[in-house]
Amino acid sequence: MDKQEFLQKYVVDRHGTDCSKWDGLQAKFGEDDLIAMWVADMEFKTCDAILDAMTARVQHGVFGYGSVPDRYYKLYSDWMEQRYHFPVKKEWVRFATGCVTGIAYMIHAFTKPGDACMILTPVYYPFHNVVTNNDRNLVQVELDYDNGHFSMNYEAIEQAITEHNVKMFIHCSPHNPAGRVWTEEELDKVLAICKKHHVLVVSDEIHQDITFGENHFIPAAAVAGGKYQDILLTLNSSSKTFNLATLIHSHIVIINDELRKQYDRFASGMNRTEVSVMGMVATMAGYEYGAQWLESLLEVIQDNYNYLKEELKKALPKVVVCDMEGTYLPMLDLRAYVDPDKTQEVVQKHCRLAVDYGEWFGESCKGFIRVNLATDPKYVKQALANLIAELADK
Repeated sequence: MDKQEFLQKYVVDRHGTDCSKWDGLQAKFGEDDLIAMWVADMEFKTCDAILDAMTARVQHGVFGYGSVPDRYYKLYSDWMEQRYHFPVKKEWVRFATGCVTGIAYMIHAFTKPGDACMILTPVYYPFHNVVTNNDRNLVQVELDYDNGHFSMNYEAIEQAITEHNVKMFIHCSPHNPAGRVWTEEELDKVLAICKKHHVLVVSDEIHQDITFGENHFIPAAAVAGGKYQDILLTLNSSSKTFNLATLIHSHIVIINDELRKQYDRFASGMNRTEVSVMGMVATMAGYEYGAQWLESLLEVIQDNYNYLKEELKKALPKVVVCDMEGTYLPMLDLRAYVDPDKTQEVVQKHCRLAVDYGEWFGESCKGFIRVNLATDPKYVKQALANLIAELADK
């Protein structure tokens, strides 16, 4: 379906539904009449096939314990093979209630209190918290930044690993909020450094299906023909793809037999939750029937990004719109117009926007904001109008 058909059918008003994004504005920002462009979910209903499958399960009326059918693993593997030429075997797969929870599991299964875990900043702020809140030593390496483009500094990465005796690298691919879809060459370089120094890599690939442009997503486990599978712990989910975050269902993919056995030993000692039946039902329907919905969604997000860039180029040409090769969450560098210390005052109090601020992801990005473009274009237009009205004379 074309963009207008998609918008007419799937845009939904979320006010009054107890959603964090809109109904949580007062608690998060102290005001409830802001344009919400922060939380990484969407103003779009999920695809019909998912709704139909979930409705049928609800009408059955029983929500007891479930098991994962072989059909689930086939649909998941087919999705990965068709899109990324990387089929996934059933025996590799375990489940978690979310990718950040999965990171916490990896930290506990494969490191000890006090061990060093490395992240590349700016990065999704729960990456910081999941390390420090689990009594591990957080090692931060800044991504290089050049006029809206972020890249990895391999020398700094290797130096940090050796200086801090890093045991685990928590990798974001595609990268939130840098917007990068890493090339195979980039991934090969960083994974080679990790393998050289015996560093385990947790690759959070939750945004794998939300990509744009020439750089095609490559699972870390597929890089160089699978050369790094013996150091890799992969996390992904259908939640960002189909707007299913609170169905609390994600994948842990561990290919190496010894690592998988070590994880299973850890997991056997936990009071584990059962698989999310509704998450499983929704994911199967999405992987079987949701590709067309996803393509229409990506068109809407891309058009929102293009509009954002064009309007800012005309009215605020010194605003740097960062790359959005992946995710729907580009950052805007406002430092040419706004004192970084006053960014929140200007953006919230004067522009009436609720956004994520750059320093939440890393101190080097103070003066940046992250905006959510998986939304009704009317919100993008109003947000830009407010931003331009406030900053055009500065």
